[in-house]
Amino acid sequence: MRIAIATATYYPQVNGVAVFSHNLACGLAKRGNEVLVICPSQTGKNYTRVEDGMKVCHLKSVDVKIYPDQIHAVPAKKKLFYKNGFRVSVFPKREVKKALDEFHPDVVHVQVSDPVGLSVVSYARRHGVPVVTTEHNQPGVITTQLKLGLVKKPADALLTRYFINRHNKSDFVTMPTRKAILDLVEARGKEFKVPVAAVSNGVDLSCFRPGHASAEVYKRYGLNIDKLTVLYVGRVDAEKNVKAVVEAYLKVCEAMPSKVQLVIVGDGTDRVRLEKMAAGRNDVHFLGKVMPPELYEVYRLGDVFVTASEVETQGIVLIEAAASGLPLVAVDAGAVNEVCVNGVNGYLCKPENVNELTQALREVLSDEALRKKMAAESVRLANEHDFERTLDKFTNIYTKLLN
Repeated sequence: MRIAIATATYYPQVNGVAVFSHNLACGLAKRGNEVLVICPSQTGKNYTRVEDGMKVCHLKSVDVKIYPDQIHAVPAKKKLFYKNGFRVSVFPKREVKKALDEFHPDVVHVQVSDPVGLSVVSYARRHGVPVVTTEHNQPGVITTQLKLGLVKKPADALLTRYFINRHNKSDFVTMPTRKAILDLVEARGKEFKVPVAAVSNGVDLSCFRPGHASAEVYKRYGLNIDKLTVLYVGRVDAEKNVKAVVEAYLKVCEAMPSKVQLVIVGDGTDRVRLEKMAAGRNDVHFLGKVMPPELYEVYRLGDVFVTASEVETQGIVLIEAAASGLPLVAVDAGAVNEVCVNGVNGYLCKPENVNELTQALREVLSDEALRKKMAAESVRLANEHDFERTLDKFTNIYTKLLN
């Protein structure tokens, strides 16, 4: 098939949509499909080149300097404007038409309803090309991040109506989890006019394996191989609530002094504040952004994975950590409970409850037998999110639409 994938954010940016879009494009290309990715350029200029066995059309873009681009390191000193801002394509309609006219897609798959995604859907409707839309976000997640206060509820309602109206212009809609569908559709008394299905973002399980990293990896990052490692991987932005992870870890240290260390992998606008919280400590390590294949080994540094984020529609990092054989400690929000099953492969804590995070971490870290049991369950649960299954499901969706 000839498949066009439209996204507002793409590799080497680091976020769930960018990672999934890249994995999907590469996986489909490896299966013999012709793939075109359409995304904003990171240089500002329009160009198309072959990357990872498929065409990637980088559209003209502008630099939104109020948020970092998730590629370059975030400056140590927090700034109002960033030298390397997040790039967006504002008026991409003509470029999108040119790219799709040359490619002649059999089906288009839209990841985000930014101007790029909307332009691709508009083109597909005019030319009779089937449209698949994947919704990676939720109205409640967006409004929570915006801190809208008293207007949050009406804003949720407006966004829900917009999401549903937009998706009804597709031929098929997917979301990463069943919980995401319930939250957006059934729980709000709204329905799609088109088919909707839960399809996991998935991860390439061949890249992740249980077991500890080698002594060389510990040495490379300046870690103590004799300590138990609490691991966080992801964006270090305020909405990810890594502050709660640091607070819980510091409380764990009071009960287990000199036995544990915290490793935070990732970069973001909240890193400076967190580094100040941990100033003077030699047991809290900020590794910055780590990309594959090094990232696969970094997961093996952990003895337990922790996140306090309440804005996950699924959480690719949770699946990656589970596939690496780590017990999980997370917040019971969004669809996290479909990856972290309370009491089985980890613990779910109440949102904004540092004491529960602390207690969960202490239980896992102080009981080796429990860690081994939960690690085995994590691997078992991660197998349900094998990316090959994800590719099978999307291939079947595309084929049914074409037939």
